[in-house]
This record gives sequence, structure tokens and C-alpha cells, in this order.
Amino acid sequence: MTTKELCHSENTKSTGERRLKIGFFVDTYLPMLDGVVMVVDNYAKHMSQVADVTVFTTTIDKSFADSLPYPVVRCKSARLPALDYVLPLPDFDSGFKNELEKANLDIVHIHSPFFVGQTGLRYAKKHNVPVIATMHSQYKSDFRRALKHDFLTKPAMQNVIKLYNNADECWTVNADMCRIYQQEYGGRNAPRIHGNATDMRPCTNPSQCRERVNARYGLLDTEKVFLFVGRLNILKNILYIVDALKIVRENCTIPFKMLFVGSGQDEEKLRERIAETEMEDRIILCGRIDDRSELASIYSRADLFLFPSLYDANSLVQIEAASQRTPTLFIGGAVTGSSVVDKVNGFLADNSVVAYAQKIIKIISDEELCKKVSEGAFRDLYKAWDDAVAAAFNDYQRLIRQHMSKNTTQKRRRTFNKKRQSFYKAED
Repeated sequence: MTTKELCHSENTKSTGERRLKIGFFVDTYLPMLDGVVMVVDNYAKHMSQVADVTVFTTTIDKSFADSLPYPVVRCKSARLPALDYVLPLPDFDSGFKNELEKANLDIVHIHSPFFVGQTGLRYAKKHNVPVIATMHSQYKSDFRRALKHDFLTKPAMQNVIKLYNNADECWTVNADMCRIYQQEYGGRNAPRIHGNATDMRPCTNPSQCRERVNARYGLLDTEKVFLFVGRLNILKNILYIVDALKIVRENCTIPFKMLFVGSGQDEEKLRERIAETEMEDRIILCGRIDDRSELASIYSRADLFLFPSLYDANSLVQIEAASQRTPTLFIGGAVTGSSVVDKVNGFLADNSVVAYAQKIIKIISDEELCKKVSEGAFRDLYKAWDDAVAAAFNDYQRLIRQHMSKNTTQKRRRTFNKKRQSFYKAED
């Protein structure tokens, strides 16, 4: 079923035929591509079928023209030297604030807890509408890495958690992020889990996809193919992959190739590590690929998705891999791998290059295990955005109803108190 079909009955039950007005607030957006941007874009595209959706964000590239099936309202920004991201300046943009005031939103959904997210929270409190805040990332790790000192990390985290605690609900992407939010970050209430999904559909002709990818990258049909998709950033342990594969080459006779799909700030460091380890004949840098059908073919060709990241919370790429029956090898204890059961719907390795390499060798040496886990990944981890967005939309409806009921109760209480005060004054 489509999002529209799944949401229709709940929508009309709560609001008649009037479409909800939904605002998403995020501190970076297209043409920048990262996991959070893709999540918000998919939420907005699917929900715009049943509601009036607006994304409130910042200007990344002044030459970029928004051509999306929903409106995007952007605030001014300042470029941050040596970083891919910009600093949003919503408080210094009167045009942005005017557009927001005219939006007449029924609900606010915050996807990043910084400048634009804070603006969304203030709007929700001022206009008395419910607000949801989704925790997509491990912010404490981000702050420690960027600020270098715990005495700076603490106030930064307090400011972030204050936003989540002031939302009507906090959402996280998996159970491990719930635990981190409450036990490590000091979150006030238990979050709801709304996992990520993908717009990628299974290849209808895997054999044809295999032939096409083989031809494009010069792969032999007998070669095992390992894959990484995402930003080329050392935070995602991309150098770790190269080091592990060097060990695989030295200890395993099974032929293989490794494909890195993506671009990023550490691409040159990756090239240097490939050269240092003399892995140029085994590793192919494919660059960024925006064509979703081409990317699906590459996932389909891969035998194993390598994702040793300790940084991600619930990366979309592992769900994309599962959509093509490609299992992922994670590091045990990684938050992004917390939904995986080893040898059932994915693989887990101890956190060392040697252990990761040994696990790769065991996996590719056991064809029956690979087939079983491939099917498990598709069965357990693949989730379409239609289903994920319909679940979120139903929770929007619930929150709006609860908010209206709460407001009605408070109004009745105020009316009763006024009548009681008038009665006592008359008695006097």
C-alpha cells in the first residue's frame, strides 16, 4: 500500500478532509547529502501525499534551486571554514521568520537540535502546537571530537538535551539510542522508536544487475565483492576497512574486489592508505552515485556490505543493502548494528582489524551461511518508507488529539476557576 492509502483513514478520522500542516526543522539540507537529510526528504516526499509539508532549513548553496514536491523555506547562513556544513542564522533572517509565522503549522517535527531546531521549538511553544524531536546522532561523541574537552562538551550536551526534554515526545532510531538518551544523556522520558527505512526496491533481475556492474567495474563473475556506501570520512572507519582487507588478501585465496561508493573530506586519506597497503588492484573508488537504480544494482552485486562504523546510529545504507539481500558486517557493540543478530540477519565482529578480517574470511568461506543471512537481512531489516511514514503520521495524529484534549481540559479548568472566583466575590 502507498503512504496515502495507509494514512487516509486516520487522517480523515481526526481532521475531516482538512490536510494537516506539518513543519520539519533541520539544520542542513539538500544539496548536502547525509543520512538525516535523506530521512527528512523521504518523510517530506511521502507525507506531502496526505498533508501540507514544509521543510524549514538553511541555505547551503545559493545556486541550488529547490525542485521538490513540497516547499522548502531557507534561512541565511555563514560558511564554516574547512567543514562541509554551514552555520544557520534563522534569528537574523526576517524573511525566514515571516514565512514561519505564516505557516500555521499543526505540528512541529525537529530533526536537529541546533539553530533551526531551536527555532522550531520556540514556534511550537508560542503557537501551542505539539512538537516531536528525533535524535538521529550520538551527539556527545560529536561534541567530544569537535570541542576536545569534556568541560566544553557538558554545557553543549545540556543545551541539546534541554530541547529534547521540552518536546512533547522524543523519537530515536533504535533501542540502543533509547538507552543512550536516557542513561548517558539524561533524557527525561522514554523515547519512542521510529526506525529508518529506504525508498530502494529490490532489483527485479539480479542476474542482469550483476552483469551490468561486472562490465562497468571490470569484475569477474567468480570474484567476491565487498561494498561500502557513504561519506568518505574517517569517522566511519573507512581506513579500517582497507587494513582489514589487506589481511584478508594475505590469508585467503578467494578472489575479491572492494567498491567504495561516495565522496567526502577524507577521500585523499583513503587513497593514501590504499597506496600504502598496495591494495590498488583490489579496491575501486566509484565516486558519488546519485542514480538509485544504478546504486541498487551495485548493492545487489555485493556479497557483503562492510560497515565498521562506531559513529552512526542507524545508517540508511545498511537498510539499502538489506533491500538487495546483501548482509552487513558490523563491529559488535556498535549502535548502528544493534538490531542485528550475528549469523541470523547480519554479522558482528570484535573491534579489531584482525578480528574483522578473520570474520570476513569466515563469511565468504561459508556459502550456505551467506545465503541464510542474506535472506535474514531482507526479512528483518528491509523496511520501506511507505510503512515507516504511515506509522509516524499516525503518531502525529495521536499527539495532536492528545494536545487538543489537554487544551480543552485546561480551558475548562480556567473557566471553572473564573466562575468559582466570581461566586466567592458575590458571597462577599
